[in-house]
Amino acid sequence: MDIYEEILRLKRDGRPSALATIVQCIGSSPQKEGSKMLVREDGSIMGTLGGGCMEAEVIQASLMTIRGGRPVTFPFELTERHGGLVCGGKVLVYIEPLVPEPDIFILGAGHVGKALAKAARFCGFRVTVADDRPEYANRENIPDASEIVVRDFNDVFCGIVMHKGSYIVIATRGHNHDLDALRSALRTKAGYVGLLGSRRKRSVLFKVLKEEGFSDEDIGRVIIPVGLPIGSVTPEEISVSIMAQIIQSRRENGPSGLGRSSCRRIGTENGEVEAASSSQ
Repeated sequence: MDIYEEILRLKRDGRPSALATIVQCIGSSPQKEGSKMLVREDGSIMGTLGGGCMEAEVIQASLMTIRGGRPVTFPFELTERHGGLVCGGKVLVYIEPLVPEPDIFILGAGHVGKALAKAARFCGFRVTVADDRPEYANRENIPDASEIVVRDFNDVFCGIVMHKGSYIVIATRGHNHDLDALRSALRTKAGYVGLLGSRRKRSVLFKVLKEEGFSDEDIGRVIIPVGLPIGSVTPEEISVSIMAQIIQSRRENGPSGLGRSSCRRIGTENGEVEAASSSQ
């Protein structure tokens, strides 16, 4: 397997990496221009830039680049401190983060699901929309989805690979469907699980999940009400509040994973999500 095959494999698995390339050499250097090294998020590598202290520093810089999501150019002077065997050369290394296109799974193809699919696509996400009603889950109704799934919510993720960088938003048409969707979502590795609803709905759903054996850790992954509290009312405004929260979480916690601190919505019960969750 070469570096490019490994890059494709990592992207399919939703795992970020960084590609370090020597773009300039002046004087003596252990590797020449064009040499490449792939750095995975766990610090393991494929390829080499010559080993030694320079390579170790490039690995650390690559890990920072993965977390930050921005490319950097890294200059090195190859003195004795950088390996001992090569002296006097200068090397310029370009480090490019390779972050997979983020996945968002929207459960519910009603008014909010349709608006959210459009907003998510605009923000650069790969959008999958699922609903058990073919009259809603179709290309004519949801033109912005990359993929549309017609399936019951209780087995909606069957055959779909989920990872900690995946986002799930539940916007079904009723309480029972919400519960089925929540059960399915909590059986995945998704780092973000958001649900339209009020604090009252949260209490009811969490009580049922607890009685069914879901752990406090599992239940604690659910964000309800989902979205930032911006006073949104219409489906379009609600979709903006949800995407704003997802983007905030993604940028604050890096592209390789999600944290919980920035996702919690401390809120009062508000009618926007209550109304939206029952629409269609």
